[in-house]
Amino acid sequence: MRPTKEDLEAARQKTLPDVIEPGLAVLFCGINPGLYSAALGHHFARPGNRFWPAVHAAGITPTILRPDENRLLLRFGCGLTDIVERATARAEELAPTELVDGRHRLEAKLDRFQPRYLAILGVGAYRTAFGQPRAGLGLQQDPLGATRVWVLPNPSGLNAAHQLKDLAEAFRALYQAATISAP
Repeated sequence: MRPTKEDLEAARQKTLPDVIEPGLAVLFCGINPGLYSAALGHHFARPGNRFWPAVHAAGITPTILRPDENRLLLRFGCGLTDIVERATARAEELAPTELVDGRHRLEAKLDRFQPRYLAILGVGAYRTAFGQPRAGLGLQQDPLGATRVWVLPNPSGLNAAHQLKDLAEAFRALYQAATISAP
């Protein structure tokens, strides 16, 4: 079902439930839900978003999951959350203070659920939320408590700098590190 213009407008400020449980290998963390995803009630639901194809191409899932199958990620040791909970049409609508506040909420989730890795999907959002203006992609130097932090490219279809092949390689490197480091 494709949301109508009215559905999208009604999705402003909506939130999505986390897909999370204790002890995950990887907690994937988007910037915030888009209106399309919020209207449908599932993470990365916009057809042009490459998250689900990248997760599959990286070898994390045996098939490309549909957004409404997002809870199946738990079977593969992965979960989903966002830095900022409220939905917007574009991440640029978020104030820097919202990203910083979102970081603090995120840290509380990490303390509670203790995933091995937190994968932030977007280097710009990571730089702002975590006060790391020179951060790059990949494993970050400073963990958050017991959780290591890895920054991945944003899988949005608007991010033309990274093709699906690049995303899959980055996701694969993270997943291998997370599963190799399993206790």
